[in-house]
Amino acid sequence: MSFDQQQGFSTKAIHVGSSPDPTTGATIPPVYLTSTYTQAAPGQHKGYEYSRSNNPTRQGLEDCLAALEGGAEAACFASGLQATTTIVQSLLASGQSIVAYGDMYGGTYRLFERVFKPWGLTVHYTDENSPEAFAKLVDETTRLVWLETPTNPMLRLLDIQAIGQAVKDRAARLGTSLSFAVDNTFASPVLQQPLSLGADIVVHSTTKYIGGHSDLIGGAVICKTSQQMEPIRFTQNAAGGVPGAFDCFLMHRGIKTLALRMEAHSKNAQCVAKWAAGQDKLERVIYPGLDSHPDYDLCTRQMASPGGMVSIVVPGGFDGATSFMSSTQVFSCAESLGGVESLCNHPAIMTHASIPLERREELGVVDGLVRLSVGVEDVDDLIADLDQALAAVPSAKTAAR
Repeated sequence: MSFDQQQGFSTKAIHVGSSPDPTTGATIPPVYLTSTYTQAAPGQHKGYEYSRSNNPTRQGLEDCLAALEGGAEAACFASGLQATTTIVQSLLASGQSIVAYGDMYGGTYRLFERVFKPWGLTVHYTDENSPEAFAKLVDETTRLVWLETPTNPMLRLLDIQAIGQAVKDRAARLGTSLSFAVDNTFASPVLQQPLSLGADIVVHSTTKYIGGHSDLIGGAVICKTSQQMEPIRFTQNAAGGVPGAFDCFLMHRGIKTLALRMEAHSKNAQCVAKWAAGQDKLERVIYPGLDSHPDYDLCTRQMASPGGMVSIVVPGGFDGATSFMSSTQVFSCAESLGGVESLCNHPAIMTHASIPLERREELGVVDGLVRLSVGVEDVDDLIADLDQALAAVPSAKTAAR
């Protein structure tokens, strides 16, 4: 089936990069579990030489991801962090800098602080989400502006279009240029397409909603133009870090139901958040789909729906969070997110442990914070599970927030 940019999201998700096999007619293309390709003579091949450089199974996945994000090309990697690493390796050199929003995945912070800084890169963080806050940090050395939206784990939203315009205008006044990258993992291309809002690069941990079944690790970079992809594609091949063919097959298979899953995740999360907001025992409920959220209006403009992530603060700090998470039966206490099954995560101990305590607390990542990845189970069962787990938490509130 030929690719038509005007086709609907689910049509592209099911068909792009997944044409029937021309040899056998197999509706689902075979998985190319090969490391190398036989050539008729040196340099005479059928477009594939070695599977680190390219593989038909990976190519199909990359074509699909590019179509879904509205980009020119995509490049896939063995993890989301490898995707992030490749962007930085490809676009920055020693002495240059990154501007980033402070609330981010702990693994990205660890990469910026403990891997890239020793290479001679500087990272400037802002805890303000206004375009002006980003722009004022841009200087002659800035080559990359990085943000997540919604953020992990505080679920703040950032105005992609306004921030992108502000930082690029600032760079132009300084006589330089930069790349604007958005981590779209929490939203997925179903709910938000940053390239259409002015981003140059989109990154995903495909481990999460893209794969959707908690059975693979992967990452992806999608660029608005082929020219922007050139240095990333070079590093993808030169440094490696690519996914195996079977992981690519699993990612691509997951994409086919992405729109259906995101609708169910969002619907369930909205119900869970509404229930949580009515529980006096909880100290805080964070969900962009609640009108109490500071970025609620932006969410209604920028996202198709608020997504499947809900963060709550339970009383009793770490002990309260531990009691709550040890009592859930449907929600599994586990790292990661975005699978069909519901998960609960303790950011301060698990995903954000690499961020220093003082810095975590500044961001709101307190000991009582629990991040919920709301799955696609029956929502009544999810709420009943959270209700009985909350009942196990001591009522006394602490000052930790």
